[in-house]
Amino acid sequence: MRRKIITWSVMGLLAGTGLSVTHTLQAQPAFKGSQVRTLPIAAALSDRDRPDSDRARDKVRKPGELLAFAGMGPGMKVADLMPGQGYFTRIFSNVVGKSGHVYALVAAERVAEKPDAADAVKAIAADPAFSNVSVLTESMLALSLPEPVDMAWTSQNYHDVYGRGADAALAFDRSVFNLLRPGGVYMVIDHVAASGSTPETAKTLHRIDPALIRAQVEKAGFVFESESSALRNAQDTHSASVFDETIKGHTDQVVYKFRKPAR
Repeated sequence: MRRKIITWSVMGLLAGTGLSVTHTLQAQPAFKGSQVRTLPIAAALSDRDRPDSDRARDKVRKPGELLAFAGMGPGMKVADLMPGQGYFTRIFSNVVGKSGHVYALVAAERVAEKPDAADAVKAIAADPAFSNVSVLTESMLALSLPEPVDMAWTSQNYHDVYGRGADAALAFDRSVFNLLRPGGVYMVIDHVAASGSTPETAKTLHRIDPALIRAQVEKAGFVFESESSALRNAQDTHSASVFDETIKGHTDQVVYKFRKPAR
């Protein structure tokens, strides 16, 4: 039976994301089965296979704005660096679709400390609805993939790498550089620390000075392209731990977009 082509306004689905567009989308069967779909960003966010706990975080994490800013789309190969519980992994999977792929790279250093650290994303990859997801456990200082990717993305993790020292952060960035195809995009999102913060700040407050991120990433060979203000919060004093109840879930965050030179 032929599927209908439906043109629909997704303004309602994008409430709170700052985006307002009209998409054309093929109507889908009631269940995905083993068929990975390619979905516009708004539909990826409303997808039935995302848990309610993830949807509840969308208002503050603003994934719609972030993915549109990054330029993620169908057919892309994406490295999801240190994916945690897979909040972005499911969204990426639906956006890149069956012709794309998501590599969820779990830090070997984290697994050494917490053996079940990769379990959440392994469960996602085992779900037929997300069969375009592969999970790899890699040292964050020596990443490798079976193919070059179009985009590398890390959210709320860079401070952890920097907490191991500036040399570790530079090794990480150079490793990411090698994962990307020429012209590929590197997205870094993290909690903002006061100017002049140190690796110790990263360990205690779980924050990092954005200037440090930019300096480290550019030193690795990337070109700074742009910044999004989607997650900025001028009310955050940058002095409390990101887990402090007075600021948890509402920290001031920097969103940087870098690009690997095309030549």
